[in-house]
Amino acid sequence: YRGKRFADWKSDLKGNNDLLVLTQPEIIKNIHLEYLKAGADIIETNTFNAQKISLADYKMESLAYEMNAEAAKLAKQAVKESGKQAWVAGALGPTNKTLSLSPNVNDPGFRAVTFDEVVETYSEQLRGLIDGGVDLILVETIFDTLNAKAAMFAIQNIFEEKNIELPVMISGT
Repeated sequence: YRGKRFADWKSDLKGNNDLLVLTQPEIIKNIHLEYLKAGADIIETNTFNAQKISLADYKMESLAYEMNAEAAKLAKQAVKESGKQAWVAGALGPTNKTLSLSPNVNDPGFRAVTFDEVVETYSEQLRGLIDGGVDLILVETIFDTLNAKAAMFAIQNIFEEKNIELPVMISGT
């Protein structure tokens, strides 16, 4: 996970699969190529947890934009190298914090994160994905409808900010 760049990182990085777009880009690109070779018409970026709320577990919040932009570029490179017509979906994962439920059973009104924080988190992630060249946006494995609403609000805002429109898909669970 660490690679040379993060060899001395202050926290454990095991399990930070999204970091591999920076430390092991060839492995990630080859995974994309295998999916394309198997017949995939859409591949998704390796960005399920590449937003600052989830990256806080690794003290890597500041890398969110970079990770998303690089993940999008890697996936686009794989499509180009494959020689087939395929699309890259920029994956927005659910975050590891929910807006609808309290993480504290003794305080049901408590929330570990605010709606505005989730919107800003997704906005930063979207900027990286779009700047990296994704063809569509995938709100991935969303389990909280309020988090989904925050994602959709961020998508609408960023589309307006960048004066673009891309297809959007939601994968709910």
